[in-house]
Amino acid sequence: MRGIIADVDVRELDRQARGMVERMRAGDVRSLARAVSLVEDRGVGAAELLAACAQFVGSAVRVGVTGPPGAGKSTLVDQMARWLRGQGKTVGVVAVDPSSPYTGGALLGDRIRMQGFVGDDGVFVRSMASRGAMGGLAQGARDVCSVLEAAGRELILIETVGVGQDEVAVMGLADVTVLVLVPGMGDDVQSLKAGVMEVADVFVVNKSDRGGAERVEQEIRAVQGLVANEGWVPEVVRTVATTGEGVGELMGAVERFLAGKIRRKAPVGGGLRLDHLGVAVRSIEGARKFYEALGTRVSSEEIVEHEQVRVAMMPVGESRIELLEAMAEESVIGRFVAKRGEGLHHVALRVGGVDALFARLTADGVRLASDAVRVGAGGHRYFFVHPSSTGGVLVEIVGDAE
Repeated sequence: MRGIIADVDVRELDRQARGMVERMRAGDVRSLARAVSLVEDRGVGAAELLAACAQFVGSAVRVGVTGPPGAGKSTLVDQMARWLRGQGKTVGVVAVDPSSPYTGGALLGDRIRMQGFVGDDGVFVRSMASRGAMGGLAQGARDVCSVLEAAGRELILIETVGVGQDEVAVMGLADVTVLVLVPGMGDDVQSLKAGVMEVADVFVVNKSDRGGAERVEQEIRAVQGLVANEGWVPEVVRTVATTGEGVGELMGAVERFLAGKIRRKAPVGGGLRLDHLGVAVRSIEGARKFYEALGTRVSSEEIVEHEQVRVAMMPVGESRIELLEAMAEESVIGRFVAKRGEGLHHVALRVGGVDALFARLTADGVRLASDAVRVGAGGHRYFFVHPSSTGGVLVEIVGDAE
């Protein structure tokens, strides 16, 4: 009985999580605020919520802003958000502050941060206490970013606690890392080069209306060889965050870095990536327990009528496990399980231009297991390639929904 109750509870949490994501994506800021608090506090239902958000991870550009205390990071992030709003972009801000020694909460907090955006639902700001986390980031920052992406925020600005040379965790969280320095640091630039200087994708010399800005820029360029990233030489931009001067140039440098990053990575695999592994099972309810024990949850479940199959998707990193339960003995999955038993049914690869690829493979004489591109679970479009053409594995080619 206890196991049945627990399973019902999990289903209810899954249902609530999916409902919360739907409301967030519809623009409900209150639901977004509750979702962020839930994952930050790791409350009941947080795991289910993150599982429901998993399909949207990677949909936003994450910009990390780091640098020593007093560099003006908060003011600069405020100006970056204003610039992005001027471009019509929706923005999420995750500001990691020092922890209060009394309450354990954020020492500054979002109540006094970026007040100029009150009433603008296009900017969502959350201050988080570092709670002793190393690397200048709170442990829940990654989860909060996932929630913001699920809510449809196009860009996420991640401001770290003032960092030293060993605290470079923002690199693993952001798509692009902006290092903010200021005149008057003396030898600090040289001392930083062994750590945080090496992870910067773009350098900012803030408060550049002060004397010494040119010297800081020269010192940065003196160590450019140590910070080159896959052929990219980090740009150096001067800003005055209090007035917004140079912020447009900074965002231009960010865009150029990201464009170059995409070009450098695009030739590898031609945009091909693993979408999911399809596993045929006798019962989804029985099979899902193993994967849930590993920490993942069913993010979506539906019946695909024309395939006579029940499908449950479980996120695993950037890919998914697709559990397939036959709804009829004579269905494809029903026959597979009857003949071979439970096991790996197919490998799904995501491509761009699924229709063009279907036509090209057909023209090349590749043996296909589908006579047309069809619509499957979640609305994605797909077709299958016969194992005789792939080395013995049924391969599903997946494209985006129409």
